[in-house]
Amino acid sequence: MIAFVRGRVVEIGLERVVLDVGGLGMQLTCPTGSLNHLRIDEIATVHTALVVREDSWTMYAFANAEQRGDFEILQTVSGVGPRLALAMIATLSPTDLRKAIDRSDLVTLTKVPGVGRKGAQRLVIELTGKLGAVAGDSGFVTQPTGWRDSVSAGLVSLGWSGREADAAVDAISEEATLMEANDSVDVSALLRLALRSLDRV
Repeated sequence: MIAFVRGRVVEIGLERVVLDVGGLGMQLTCPTGSLNHLRIDEIATVHTALVVREDSWTMYAFANAEQRGDFEILQTVSGVGPRLALAMIATLSPTDLRKAIDRSDLVTLTKVPGVGRKGAQRLVIELTGKLGAVAGDSGFVTQPTGWRDSVSAGLVSLGWSGREADAAVDAISEEATLMEANDSVDVSALLRLALRSLDRV
């Protein structure tokens, strides 16, 4: 993996930058406006991620390593590709993204072009605990203890009623018991199972 690229800035666009790297003009795709602080003819270092597809190799550039890390983690979510991941980074700061995921803030997540309510729910479910803590933020409410409380609170935060959440928790109790027996309780996995059980109701 190419972690960063350093070179003379030749061109700056809304969603791209071109660097002269040893006489080679390297075009890098970036989140909208994120590299506008660069200046033509200055030497710049950008953090990068290479995405290889059957028909293309695209190098993405970011202002810092945190943005690059978020870009890579976001693409682990089903239905999220490079373009949508870029849109999320361009719309939400790393802090705002972490707060939205940790607080199940669907309103903030749906501000991203291309993310609807179901997509926002999927982001919350699949990214909880993966992005890390919000730096310098001590105002979070402590997460409920025990898988039942955690799953129930997660369902309620996603818009289900308390009664529906309780029914879904009961529906997945067998799977949870197996996890407890193996000392490997995965709240995110249980939350996904609970949502599937609600879809069948």
